[in-house]
Amino acid sequence: MTMDRWTEPTLAVVGHPNKGKSSIVSTLAEDRTVLIGAEAGTTVRARVYPMRVDGRVIYNLVDTPGFQRARTVLAWLQERATSADERRPAVEAFVEAHRGNARFVDECELLEPILRGAGILYVVDGSVPYGPEYEAEMEILRWTGQPSMALINLIGSDYHGEAWKNALNQYFRVVREFNAVHSEFSQRLALLRVFGELEPAWHEPLNEAISVLGEARAYLDRQAYRAIAEMMAEMLVADETKKISVEDSAEGYEDKLLETLKSKLRRIESTARRNIERIYRFGDLERQESSLPALQEDLFSEDQWYLWGLNRKELLGVGAVGGAVVGGALDVGIGGASLMLGSLVGAVVGGAAALAGSHQLAQSKVMNLPMGGKVLQCGPVRDRNFPYVVLARAIVHRNLVGARSHADRGRLEVSKEQSFEWSDVTTAADRARLERTIGKLRDGSTNPEFIDTLSELIAGVCDRVAEQGRAEQNSL
Repeated sequence: MTMDRWTEPTLAVVGHPNKGKSSIVSTLAEDRTVLIGAEAGTTVRARVYPMRVDGRVIYNLVDTPGFQRARTVLAWLQERATSADERRPAVEAFVEAHRGNARFVDECELLEPILRGAGILYVVDGSVPYGPEYEAEMEILRWTGQPSMALINLIGSDYHGEAWKNALNQYFRVVREFNAVHSEFSQRLALLRVFGELEPAWHEPLNEAISVLGEARAYLDRQAYRAIAEMMAEMLVADETKKISVEDSAEGYEDKLLETLKSKLRRIESTARRNIERIYRFGDLERQESSLPALQEDLFSEDQWYLWGLNRKELLGVGAVGGAVVGGALDVGIGGASLMLGSLVGAVVGGAAALAGSHQLAQSKVMNLPMGGKVLQCGPVRDRNFPYVVLARAIVHRNLVGARSHADRGRLEVSKEQSFEWSDVTTAADRARLERTIGKLRDGSTNPEFIDTLSELIAGVCDRVAEQGRAEQNSL
């Protein structure tokens, strides 16, 4: 039987039905279009999922149906092969003889890409006990002679990994535990590296693929850090204004302008989050507001200030203890009952004076308004803690999305335990540099150098927060 060989390194993900094969494919191909279902038989035909970087295919994953009649197939093969050199031709003969046969359609679908030269990723569920019913399909795969690796996918909470290893080591060259849903990017690259060692012809292309993927991930990270920096720059200068007549009093407008400004800031934050999700190929990620008590809680709630912002000592370190508004009252943002009102609500007449204003200033040509007009302004936010609250929320969100597997189809969830202390992930010098950069952006600077600096600082904090999280997880 003659089949066209794969032109790129290709891995066929095979095994029993409903053991997480499609989750493995989705994770390694970074493709959320892979169908994943809780019921057996979600995959009914072999389908190729190329892993592309900049339009170039660097390797393929083949999602295959599960074995249905492995014992019957093995019996057929054993009748026709009496020595090791006859085994692969027997497998080829089986596919040739039964292609189009509804009884063996699943077996033909999964064997054909292997016979074309795909390596084997055999997937089992390590949370269920090992059983001899798996041995027929493992023996069939061994008969193909293709490079092979077994993955123990931990789907449930029970653990039977040792028994699985004892059995799998008899059939496969490499056995690894791998959680498709919760694997990190580095773990995915490690799998490719191991497979490159199993097949000499794949060593160079898979090492190149690993390098390309690493560079591509670094590029995505830089985009995400910059998206956060640009969000911060936009939020720091956001305000709301309303033109009123000279005779009108500012009273009655304050609350409405404040809520309008809050809504604007929430939209900016929400848009940045969605942009970051798209950067990491999670454009359809489901986020339900009520399911995220920490990140999705109102940005302006008092809890957010204490959970995500600087503490009193850190605030003193950056040279401020509270927040003030231009032309408004001072309202301390640490230890006070009202955290936002004094920080947000500032009114100027003609954009330069106090809330009540003066008729003289109202007559100046400010914001291209007609002579005699008066402008009520709310914002920008002057509270020193505000940017740190926003940044901390954004950093945790970025880390959650960046570490997320494409096989994870659940809602994005975060707990308050994922918050961090700024002093744990930054030095006093870091915070001073961050404060200076924030100050330049708060003053309305459009110099791209300050966005670059903020992006760099955000990258460092993201890395240290992630390291802190891994250390805490390893200590459990």
